[in-house]
Amino acid sequence: MADRGAEGIADTCAELDRLGIHHCGAGPDLPQARAPARFTVGSTRIALLSYNCVGPEASWATASRAGCAYIKVHTADGSPIAPAAPLQTADPDSLAAMSRDIAGAARDGTVVVVALHKGIVHTPARLAPYERPIAHQAIDAGAAIVVSHHAHILRGIELYRDKPIFHGLGNGCVVTHALRPDQSHVARAEWARQRRQRFGFEPDPAYTLAPFHPEAVHALLARVRLLESGQIEAGFIPVHVEPPGRPVLAAGAAAERVIEYVRRITVEAGLPPLKLTQRDAMVVVT
Repeated sequence: MADRGAEGIADTCAELDRLGIHHCGAGPDLPQARAPARFTVGSTRIALLSYNCVGPEASWATASRAGCAYIKVHTADGSPIAPAAPLQTADPDSLAAMSRDIAGAARDGTVVVVALHKGIVHTPARLAPYERPIAHQAIDAGAAIVVSHHAHILRGIELYRDKPIFHGLGNGCVVTHALRPDQSHVARAEWARQRRQRFGFEPDPAYTLAPFHPEAVHALLARVRLLESGQIEAGFIPVHVEPPGRPVLAAGAAAERVIEYVRRITVEAGLPPLKLTQRDAMVVVT
């Protein structure tokens, strides 16, 4: 990370603090990047922790440099840690540090939500080898909910120890021209072509603002209820991304397509099959 980038993160965090906006996952140094965002909803105390699992290492915070909180994931071939590298196995020390953060945040009945920046981009269904172990470790350490992002395509949902793991929330409103075939800049066009070729897809030309994998039109809003019994009811609200890249709440046949897609990719990823039931304006996962 360039010095200006580190300074920018520190300045942004300072401005969020000034405005009274909770934040986590990045900070002027590693201890502050790993600190949870804490807030209260009704009588429920909630803490949010966030970790980058895909690098690059230059973005990581240190004891003296601004950056992001992270979990180190070793590559299969010893190459540098980066989003496109063959990320394989979570480093035990990183897992232990995350576990300590979660256990500390979970004291006094606080509900801990862990956000993981992880996954294989632009690739349907498939989970990398490190993903489930990290998510499971977060639950084992005391997290109530794990949510994940990065892949730009929806991933399956898992219940582990009766706690929900959303392995990839997919896209919300993401506007980009990066992967479009009709780039005016020659070098940029070649970069986009190589990226699309690597991941084996061509974007639908109707999606000028969201030129992602065609299956990225399926999306969802994760929804979790904390019941009076202390149990968690997990589910989602189906979302469809319509041209040119506009997410809308799905209904009717569009909602059924999202539900069936979530059911299918969950099984294809090797996760336990889901029972999905529509109830109270959400799809409940059991």
